[in-house]
Amino acid sequence: MPEIAVRDVSIVVPAYAEEQRIGRAVAGLRRLAAGFPRLGEILLVVEPSGDRTVEAAREAAAGDPLVTIIENPDHRGKGFSVRTGMRRAGGEIVFFMDADLSVPLGHVAPFVAHLDAHPETAAVIGNRRHPRSVITRRQHPLRERAGRIFNHAVRALGLSASKDTQCGFKAFRREAAQRIFSRARIDGFAFDAEILLLAEKLGLRVDELPVEWINDKHTKFRPIRDGWRSVRDLWRLRGMHRRL
Repeated sequence: MPEIAVRDVSIVVPAYAEEQRIGRAVAGLRRLAAGFPRLGEILLVVEPSGDRTVEAAREAAAGDPLVTIIENPDHRGKGFSVRTGMRRAGGEIVFFMDADLSVPLGHVAPFVAHLDAHPETAAVIGNRRHPRSVITRRQHPLRERAGRIFNHAVRALGLSASKDTQCGFKAFRREAAQRIFSRARIDGFAFDAEILLLAEKLGLRVDELPVEWINDKHTKFRPIRDGWRSVRDLWRLRGMHRRL
């Protein structure tokens, strides 16, 4: 009798104003589940935006029991949505990724395999600046420059040694996710830097792997407005977790 795969992987997708993309994302995730039996849970965390994101997600899910839609009552930011999903997820390995699927879903299995092969590793994150990463479609030059400035600020403030804290494709062991996200406080785009800082403060090993990146031009990040808010949050981070 063939061995039945354990469905021990969860995927969290934050969704704000994603009416145009969430259906494609859900369809891709359901196809992934059909060929990767370890995927047992897809959590879509939707914040109110005035569009049909929730309805589009339900239509794409088509009653699939693998798909759970979580509706946050308020719009607080991507960090809050990810935190909500990561704390709710039940898998032994928990991913979060962006609804635009800029990192192709074919990377899920290699990330899981890396965690299987390295029991000492608590989390694996995508690094677009890795020498073996492939940038199929680049971000707008202004967005790329803002990202480099942000990561330079992260390193200058001693918050993380990673050269790409903001890649929206990360996987955590469940225990590590619970320890990190129960302590996280940043609701905005700087939340990635916070969770990597928390991992370091908690003594958790984080590995970086190369990824393919196919940028979607319909980004929610605005370099000037959100960039300023993110840098402001970095200053907050310097003192938020000193007790750890």
